[in-house]
Amino acid sequence: MDEIDVFGIPVPDAGPVFFTALGVHVAAGLCCVGCGAVAALSLKGGAWHVRSGRIYLWGLGVVWASMAVLSVIRWRENAGLFAVGTLALVAALAGYTMRRRRPALHITGMGASYIALLTGFYLDNGPHLPLWEQLPRWSHGALPSVVGVPLIALALWRRSPMRTAKKVTS
Repeated sequence: MDEIDVFGIPVPDAGPVFFTALGVHVAAGLCCVGCGAVAALSLKGGAWHVRSGRIYLWGLGVVWASMAVLSVIRWRENAGLFAVGTLALVAALAGYTMRRRRPALHITGMGASYIALLTGFYLDNGPHLPLWEQLPRWSHGALPSVVGVPLIALALWRRSPMRTAKKVTS
């Protein structure tokens, strides 16, 4: 199959439906990366956190739907990415439903979703990105978790009931 070079990244020339779905996928993915970061870094429960989190979730739905189209067209090449994308969406939906009842599960689900989103991106594009292309192939899938899991643990520790109880009594 022929490829088209887009900003140094080879893109399969799989027809206009594939290319259109890819454009939607990239735009929604960029939206998710930005909104996910804003939600993670903003005051929990504040307007920025809530709005960014909702946009992230809807954007992730668009990422998943466009990824499903891309996967149907090139299943053999994209089956693994389809699994990672499905994991990202399921984790986000689980995290979102726990936002009020179980804050720890909310943090874990949304954080795991963000890690899966970045993992899918780096698995697919890492070999073509500056600096990432010099890393071993296994690291493209591992590094988002190596960085993200400790950040989720830190967020959980900061929100732990024992830690917040010490603040109140101090």
